[in-house]
Amino acid sequence: MASCVLCRRLPRLRYLPGLRKDFTQAQHVPVKQEDEMDDLEGKKEVLQHQEAFPQGGYRLYYNPSSYHASVWNSATSQSQTDNDEDEQCLSTLAPSFWQQSNHYSVSCSRHLSSSNNTLLDLAFNKGPESEKPPVSPYYRKPTPPDVKVDTRAFLKCRPGYASMTLDLTQRPHPIEWEEALPVLQKVTVLKGSMKPSDVSQFFVELSRLHPDKMTLVRSDQRFIMLLRYSVENLRLFTQHQLLEVLQSFVWLDMPSAHTVLGLYEAELNRRANQMSLHHLLLAADLWRCIGRQVPQFLQHLYDSVPLHLAQIGVPELVQLLYITGEGRHCSKDLIHPVEQLLMRHLQQLYPEEVGAVCLGLFKSQTSISEGAVTRIIDKAHSFVEEMSDFAIVNVLKLLRFSYLYHRAWLQALSREVPRRAHGMGVQGLMHVALACSALHYRDDNILLAIAERIPSLVPHCRSKDSCKLLWAFGTLGFLPAQSPSYYPSLIEALRRRKAEFQRYPEHLLTGLLGLAFVSQFPEDLIALALSPAFVNSALKSAQLELKKDFFTLDETVALELPQWSGPRLSCKLREEVVEMLWKFAQSDVCRKPDVLEAESTLQDLLGGEKFVFKRMILPHTRSIDLEVHLDSTGQPIPVNPASHTATPSQDDSSSKYLSHQGWERMNVGVTITDGLLTQLTNTKKTTQPLTPSPPVKPTSLHRVEPDEGGRQFDTGLDLTSDIIETLCKSRIQASAPQDSKGTVKLAIQVSSRNHYCYNSQQLLGLHAMKRRQLKLAGYRVVELSHKEWFPMLRKSRVEKLAHLHCKIYNSL
Repeated sequence: MASCVLCRRLPRLRYLPGLRKDFTQAQHVPVKQEDEMDDLEGKKEVLQHQEAFPQGGYRLYYNPSSYHASVWNSATSQSQTDNDEDEQCLSTLAPSFWQQSNHYSVSCSRHLSSSNNTLLDLAFNKGPESEKPPVSPYYRKPTPPDVKVDTRAFLKCRPGYASMTLDLTQRPHPIEWEEALPVLQKVTVLKGSMKPSDVSQFFVELSRLHPDKMTLVRSDQRFIMLLRYSVENLRLFTQHQLLEVLQSFVWLDMPSAHTVLGLYEAELNRRANQMSLHHLLLAADLWRCIGRQVPQFLQHLYDSVPLHLAQIGVPELVQLLYITGEGRHCSKDLIHPVEQLLMRHLQQLYPEEVGAVCLGLFKSQTSISEGAVTRIIDKAHSFVEEMSDFAIVNVLKLLRFSYLYHRAWLQALSREVPRRAHGMGVQGLMHVALACSALHYRDDNILLAIAERIPSLVPHCRSKDSCKLLWAFGTLGFLPAQSPSYYPSLIEALRRRKAEFQRYPEHLLTGLLGLAFVSQFPEDLIALALSPAFVNSALKSAQLELKKDFFTLDETVALELPQWSGPRLSCKLREEVVEMLWKFAQSDVCRKPDVLEAESTLQDLLGGEKFVFKRMILPHTRSIDLEVHLDSTGQPIPVNPASHTATPSQDDSSSKYLSHQGWERMNVGVTITDGLLTQLTNTKKTTQPLTPSPPVKPTSLHRVEPDEGGRQFDTGLDLTSDIIETLCKSRIQASAPQDSKGTVKLAIQVSSRNHYCYNSQQLLGLHAMKRRQLKLAGYRVVELSHKEWFPMLRKSRVEKLAHLHCKIYNSL
């Protein structure tokens, strides 16, 4: 009889190869510490910035970074880990609402990206674990927790969550090991005669053991036998029993990669179409608590939502968004109904539920409409003082993902962050700073509060926390003098975790570039970053694009540390990156209408193409300039080598643009008004008319054939060389940088809002660094500000010429 039973059971075990071995080995899987879980398990993370030009409004885009952890030990560890799992980003997801109408954008990522005269690609890309080098024991060094965060606090807002979630704070009353032994003995006695109800009951009882005993029970051969019999009864379980066993696995701390969990996942996938919405949500939450990714099951859940719209109230909606966030994906077919449900139930949401909704949308990279995002932030603003720190940070994550500037919310942060900073953890503070930098929003109240708190939290800083804080503060131009201990403390934090950068080189580059923005250069860390071994190791990864970051750091060191005797990048690598950047610039930035118009007008002003050189003067800043050289008398000097072989076209005659005659030789007419005089001379309005002639009527200008007097318009005065010389005298001041031959080199920049902090004259870190380095390279920077140049694009050619003439010669 026993032989018959054995023969009957063997075929069932064929689909469990190595099951016993896996059961045994799984008990000895080391638990990863929080500071590495997010890095080890993370998918690709990308940091991107985009913003529209003024005519499109102030819109920004940010594709945030991502971390994921899959090991859960307890409710406490889950909360801590969940707080790290907030930056998952999938680059293939649908674009945000702003992307569909914004044709001008600036992007920061480690992939070539579109920009407004800025191609800085700084990001944090993760590759598959298989491509990472082996982990040394160093990386398992734990980071002590600073502030405990309950990431599932929203579940306490309503009793309705109880039927579709597991409250990890309500662990079953523990039993002693002696009470568990009879259960294990029953498994030995019953063996194959166990009923499905017996199996589920045994798991429930064993899951009540004290957490300290879980390793002991999982390694017991009788428990392994129970797992085997549970698989044999898998299809005989009722839905309730199946979910009961899955819940027991949570309390038993079953490793997420355990072989038996794959079989349970397959069974739940098979039954998904028969399960109610609440059962689907509960199963998804249990998988989440176990830490196992189950994309196929989640797709079944998403497919069921349109069939159960009438059953979806506030708790179902919030839990659904939580699950989509933890699954890092939201089905495209789900976005529209979810947005409609959100707008329907928005006013009923409690503060922590709003935070959970924002986090779910952020993690799943779900792009809902601009109006919907605005209403969500409005709701959050209405009770911002009641929100937890964690919920506030989650709102900021959605804000930076959507890149929608919300003035009232950010102004509220200016009050709330200083009030809360002393009790916030380093990760929360890092996300606040990161959101501000992503939105280009500089508020010294916020930054100073963070800067004062961070030095005391340095022991709790992971390498990425330190580096992202440095990047954020450097981007916003927060100078070391404003908080003397801030930068030194974070630099010291980098030194403490120096070994981690061998595994995560992108973090080191991010931090060092943030420091370079504010002229901070820790030479020992720079030497590490530029060392041949580090560079070669970092560039081996197919998932990371770090060449441009290395290049930016290398060239910055060359310019700002002339005494540098440490390692440098190879000439071959530098040439490769320059070619890559210039090729992309030619296809993108060089074709921007504002840049093309400035280039064309300058050529007309100075006498032809040979006097204007559109190029990347400092390629490592990943942006272009219009280079112009003037001699000691202010006359343009040929600078564009490409134009030396060019033959001027016959169409490019004086009757068209007078492009080869120079400004002083032009004889064109334009209406001279007090307003134009003010614009041309940058002085106060004249109180006396220029001539005693009758007032000029404000008629529109139109082109006519030049007459004897050289007038080109049917109204107005001749704008002759004498008037021009009177209005804008060309002179070279002693303050202008000159070379040994007396040549003044000008770098003319066509700037955009992207170059500045929002509603401020504070240059963002990269652009401040570029200005500084252009001066070091012997250039005088002339800025065509977006506030001045964009309005000029709608004006006549003559007014553009006059404007550029004044910009160039008045800057000398």
